[in-house]
Amino acid sequence: MNDSSASGTLVETRRGIGRIPPHSDEAEISVLGGMLLEETAVDRAMEILVDDDFYHPAHRRIFDAIVSLRDQGFAPDVLAVREELVRKGHLAEVGGEDYLARIIEIVPTAANLSYHARIVLDTAVKRRLIAVGTDLVQEAFESSQESDDLLNAAEHRIFSLSEKRFKKSFVPMNQLLHGTLRELESLSTRSEHMTGAPSGFKDLDDITAGFQLGDLVVIAGRPSLGKTSLALNIAAHAGIAKELPVAIFSLEMSTEQLVQRFISTEAFVSLRTLRTGRASGEEWKRVADACDRLRRAAIYIDDSAMLSALEMRAKARRLKQQRDIGLVIVDYMQLMESGRRSENRQQEVSEISRSLKALAKELNIPVLALSQLNRAPENRSEQEPRLADLRESGAIEQDADLVLFLHREKSNEAADGNAQVVKVIIGKNRNGPTDAIRLVFHGEAMRFENHDPYHRNP
Repeated sequence: MNDSSASGTLVETRRGIGRIPPHSDEAEISVLGGMLLEETAVDRAMEILVDDDFYHPAHRRIFDAIVSLRDQGFAPDVLAVREELVRKGHLAEVGGEDYLARIIEIVPTAANLSYHARIVLDTAVKRRLIAVGTDLVQEAFESSQESDDLLNAAEHRIFSLSEKRFKKSFVPMNQLLHGTLRELESLSTRSEHMTGAPSGFKDLDDITAGFQLGDLVVIAGRPSLGKTSLALNIAAHAGIAKELPVAIFSLEMSTEQLVQRFISTEAFVSLRTLRTGRASGEEWKRVADACDRLRRAAIYIDDSAMLSALEMRAKARRLKQQRDIGLVIVDYMQLMESGRRSENRQQEVSEISRSLKALAKELNIPVLALSQLNRAPENRSEQEPRLADLRESGAIEQDADLVLFLHREKSNEAADGNAQVVKVIIGKNRNGPTDAIRLVFHGEAMRFENHDPYHRNP
């Protein structure tokens, strides 16, 4: 490592403190060496680290080259990384191929990569904490803002560091159910024509033949129309009825909230009833039966906030290797970060959309992503949503293979007065026709059912 590459980091990070910032050369080299030795180690590292976590600029460049190769589907061995650095004009900056060879020589195995990656992350968080603390001191001396405003800003910045430091991962449903059930109790003192993963709704599956392998499926709608409920209904059908392992990335709700919703919809018991502890004996029996079914389902939930597209792809790859997941659900796209520097939010959402499509194609499974709509339908006489209404990016329309819009019509009461009829508009279907179907939504129990216009829905 030449000294000039490290000096820039020293000047940048010292912030006038006059001491060398926390870092570990050995841990950084061990991580990079492991990534060069073993392709699966790249995914383990990407779950924990981003390029800015490395202290030395040369190490950042090498990490970025490895991730870039992995993102393109290439094995990042020494030769490939060298060529990628040459292509980007960074080979001399990192110390040439001699330095790459030295890394491989020093690191014999990738066995301890996760341990060393945690050390790299720990020192990176300390450096960021130093930088934030120094900025806060300067702002307190020089700013004309009220102290409450400064405290709020400081709290937000420290919390953001904490979120990045303590990243969560998947928790199996059977581990989540025990705590959720205990909390709820304390309140009371595939068809032959199917070629893809079925949604569980006959009319929809008749049109789509299921969610196809490698497809990006987008469920879009305005707030409170039941997007998350529909996604959880699909997940429950896949995980329970079809025994298909499902991964859920929940960027909006906690695992506890999702499990409560799973129980509510599967037991057909009002979520409000569960939360207030007023379930009847018959309802508690249905809850117990629902939990038995959910306990056997291979549903994995990750409720990490501020998750980037790169982190999500790394986590999904690992779970695919470990559990052979057949469906990924993302709730929801606009809460994700691209993990790359973008000029504006629209460009960032475009990066996220492309990354989700690439994930579906790479793992050869359907990826179901929830998306918000803009307010345009509310300002039109014809309020049914269109592809142009997808919020923040036209790239979603381009990347998606199947787009489902949820729309509630003015006359939407089902035969059961407690339910509503929701129109599901197939706005795009790359592999088939566009059309519209109707489902019955029991909002209190977060449950969708097939719509039968001639009979009373239960």
